Amino acid sequence: MSGPHAPTGADQEEVYTWTGRARRWLLKVLPPEKLLPQDQPSYVSSWIYVFGMASLAALAVVIASGLVLSLNGPAWYHVSGLGHFTNSVHLWSVELFFLLMVVHLWGKYWMAAWRGGRVLTWITGVIAFAVSIAAAFTGYLLQTNFDSQWIAFQGKDALNAVGIGAWFNVADLGQMLTWHIVLLPIGVGAIVVLHVLLVRVHGVVPPIDATENDDQVVHPYNESTYDESTYNESEAPR
Repeated sequence: MSGPHAPTGADQEEVYTWTGRARRWLLKVLPPEKLLPQDQPSYVSSWIYVFGMASLAALAVVIASGLVLSLNGPAWYHVSGLGHFTNSVHLWSVELFFLLMVVHLWGKYWMAAWRGGRVLTWITGVIAFAVSIAAAFTGYLLQTNFDSQWIAFQGKDALNAVGIGAWFNVADLGQMLTWHIVLLPIGVGAIVVLHVLLVRVHGVVPPIDATENDDQVVHPYNESTYDESTYNESEAPR
């Protein structure tokens, strides 16, 4: 068999271990041209598609500045000028992250971004938003000032009332530090990575008013609309 859809060497390779099966499955679900595409549908040039990537950029600044703060500790970011600056960068990058993420979430909601088999993509995005709220709350408690102490004990009363205050003790600075710099960041990072991979697998959701024969939608890597039997490589949008 010859032509653009002929089986490759990886497809013909004999597989007899779980690692081989896993590799073949990953290459089938997420081939390099999907993971790192060099072209995108023309509708991606709209501003509404910017906020997802902008959220990732803000998250990168949050993680980088938070890493510096965690390595130096409260004594540094309370008394050092550079510490104050780094703490401010961390705070405002979090504010920007949530602003961009809310716009991204609402934009995708009104676009019905769960269309075309993208339900799990939508769900992982919502979960990432919820876990980020928990991470921000624990970060607020780590300010080690009067405001953080006040909200910690107000929160502790509420958590005690629902019966989980002994397990999730917001007045315990060490426990909150672990949640904020280890557990919740790992959770946010893992969900965001899964979210991005799902976007790569299914393609970027097209606008609702896009017609079925629009060359924006008939794109070689847009799973929900791509029909391999009718695709002509020379007609692919660039």
